[in-house]
Amino acid sequence: MRIFTTTLLSVFILFAADAFAGKKKVSITCSEPDAEIYVNGEQMGRGSFLLIIPSYQNATVTVKKTGFFTEQVTFYNTPNNPKPPKSHHFKMFKDDAYEASVQTDIANLDLEIKTAKNQDDAWMLINTIVLNYIDVIEVTDKETAYLRTAWQVQNFSKATIRTRVIIKMGNRDPLSYKMKLVSEIATAPNVSPKEDQMFKEWDRVLRKYEGIVTELPSRMK
Repeated sequence: MRIFTTTLLSVFILFAADAFAGKKKVSITCSEPDAEIYVNGEQMGRGSFLLIIPSYQNATVTVKKTGFFTEQVTFYNTPNNPKPPKSHHFKMFKDDAYEASVQTDIANLDLEIKTAKNQDDAWMLINTIVLNYIDVIEVTDKETAYLRTAWQVQNFSKATIRTRVIIKMGNRDPLSYKMKLVSEIATAPNVSPKEDQMFKEWDRVLRKYEGIVTELPSRMK
């Protein structure tokens, strides 16, 4: 009886192993025909791709396109895991944070603003313009010519964006200021702006704030 049981167990193991023997094929398609397709980190195609998974291996497929959320699925060709399907379609969704923003090369950099105005008039105008975009000023000091707004936070499906403006003195003669439009992103929704470790600099700016970059320098002349 023991020999018979052992034989059945051996047959079962061989049968299970044979079920996973051989490569598996998965037809990959994307809703965006120009989406980049990566397999285990290596780009393999765009829009569609025939994935071949060798015996006893797994394959992680990642699809990317600028302005869309990245999607990822792992397909298995190993025991004790679900068999891969014959086909898989990636439905890609637009990145709402990307759509609400614009790319810029001046985010998080000091922008020099020269002016022919006297210091009192210049400072008053700076405050007026900044308040048109961000209505909460956290720190302001006319004597040292320093202004910092509170963080303005906007939540998106998979991200939290925080934005603030910092103004400081450049030179007193001739009079100039430095403006920094701080734009940072956390790759999760509903992140508190106080969680500094969650944010990193973002090379995009929310559209609602981009105007200050051109308005402040032009009106300060």
